[in-house]
Amino acid sequence: MVEPPSLEEAHAQRRRHGWQRWEGQPLSGSRFEVSIGSSTYPKALTCINKAPHTLYGIGSLESLEEGLAIIGARRATPYGLSCAERFARHAAQRGICIISGGARGCDARAHRAALEAGGRTVAFLGGGCDQPYPPSHVPLFQEIIDNGGAVVSENEWNFPALPYTFRARNRLIAGLAKATLIVEAGIPSGTFSTADEALEANREVLAVPGAITSPTSAGANRLIYQGATPIVDDETFDTALSSLFCLLKQECIHMDDDSKSDELPRDAVTQALLAALRAEPLRTDTLIDVLYAQNKRATAPNVLAALARAEALHLVARYPDGRYGPASL
Repeated sequence: MVEPPSLEEAHAQRRRHGWQRWEGQPLSGSRFEVSIGSSTYPKALTCINKAPHTLYGIGSLESLEEGLAIIGARRATPYGLSCAERFARHAAQRGICIISGGARGCDARAHRAALEAGGRTVAFLGGGCDQPYPPSHVPLFQEIIDNGGAVVSENEWNFPALPYTFRARNRLIAGLAKATLIVEAGIPSGTFSTADEALEANREVLAVPGAITSPTSAGANRLIYQGATPIVDDETFDTALSSLFCLLKQECIHMDDDSKSDELPRDAVTQALLAALRAEPLRTDTLIDVLYAQNKRATAPNVLAALARAEALHLVARYPDGRYGPASL
């Protein structure tokens, strides 16, 4: 096993990478240091490869419970962000702690959705808790602490985040969770290392599929091919949660049977449109081509009318990049 660098050597590496040292106010909240062998050390982490000798954290030590890890691409698409938000909110509303890595993209969206749902969430950082990374997420980390969660690291307080520390912390994300949900991942992807760590720790791996033509979903699709549990809608997600956490199943909310179901058009063009946009966000011209290939009644005027109705019912939304896809629930 390679010895980690000293604090001085680590900061020298940080400077070589051009990463800034955090000089702002430290995160506020109760601090803890808990060592393996202690009665308060999370039992789930004692079973993982190279369990950390000490955990350093700010917030609630009690929040380090077995929960659900939700991870995905940093450069996430609107589809990946929507899935991270949707499933994090759903799980948090059922009392499940959401675990992630505090990174940009899907991680941050999952943390935020858990907080908005009134749930608890835990962020495992790449560096020490007094060197939060990315610095732009300091307000999010503080909100996690203030709402009963925790920001945690295996590295000492002022140890900087370095490229290898992110890979190392992935085993902690996967280890504390009963299951890891991959909402979006390309090939290659650092997200795969977390899936590998979950399997090595004998944890479940769940994955949200995407279109086979989408590079950002290639990794998640490959994980499903290799045996990960596919999460294709709210019902399959609720079934997985019920099995993992011994919960009673709830009635699920679907895009095609939400509270406005009495108003939802049931014509074939609208149903095909919703199905296509669930699979992959699309621009209007591509959507028309796809639907017309399936049904000759899906002419441009009919598709545009169906799209307008679905948007008015908040079933679909226009994303910033011009594509249409499921509206966040």
